[in-house]
Amino acid sequence: MTKKWKISNLYLILVFVILYAPIVYLSIYSFNSADNMTNFESFTWDWYKEVFQDGRLLIIVLNTLVIALLSAAISTILGVIGAIGIHAVRRKRVETSLLTLNSILIVSPDVIIGASFLIFFTILGIKLGFTSVLLSHIAFSVPIVVIMVLPKLQEMSPTLVDAARDLGASRLDVLTKVILPYITPGIFAGFFTALTYSLDDFAVTFFVTGNGFTTLSVEIYSLARQGISMKINALSTLIFLFTLALVLGYYFLNKRRAERPLVRPEVS
Repeated sequence: MTKKWKISNLYLILVFVILYAPIVYLSIYSFNSADNMTNFESFTWDWYKEVFQDGRLLIIVLNTLVIALLSAAISTILGVIGAIGIHAVRRKRVETSLLTLNSILIVSPDVIIGASFLIFFTILGIKLGFTSVLLSHIAFSVPIVVIMVLPKLQEMSPTLVDAARDLGASRLDVLTKVILPYITPGIFAGFFTALTYSLDDFAVTFFVTGNGFTTLSVEIYSLARQGISMKINALSTLIFLFTLALVLGYYFLNKRRAERPLVRPEVS
């Protein structure tokens, strides 16, 4: 048992090293006064100062955050509605078909999805920019939210709904006072996952951005094509820290909810 435990721990450590070593390396050299990633001369904040002094870059950061928050909020609402609708389907074959259609945007290659959205927006005459990026991010985030929320609905006992109806609750009461409180962890998980997917997405966004509008992922790609710069390292480090803060925030929020005493929803 001890030997097996040690092997599993070593394997886990190896996986984490492979995953995080490049990020740590990148972050360390974001403080390098030299403009290279081979010789660390001295510690400096200059690259971070350049990031915060770049007005165009700050506008791109704002664009990215607005797109991520809006797409996550809208896709969470649509995803919750979709998950409840799929869960309410009685025929197993229909439910399976809907789940299959829902999973297409998740399993399909990003390049295919991006090209499809580009053709779709061009046919409809939608100008590439804020609207096209927002719509595409909502489209690929909704299936993620559905998958996060649906297990909580399947986990919920039907007797909760039946008891609420026996007590005279209307459909709206059942939804707002029984179903939504129960699936709240799934809703939060879907929102934060959609938010991080939107922040990190490059392939789809690259196809649907237009002149005068871009996001951080596309901008970093454009900067990287011009050559290695410690400014890219600083910007990437800031994005990683922001994403890490989101994940930790969700973890502690979920932990606090789990530690609260269970309160039965009151139905008037």
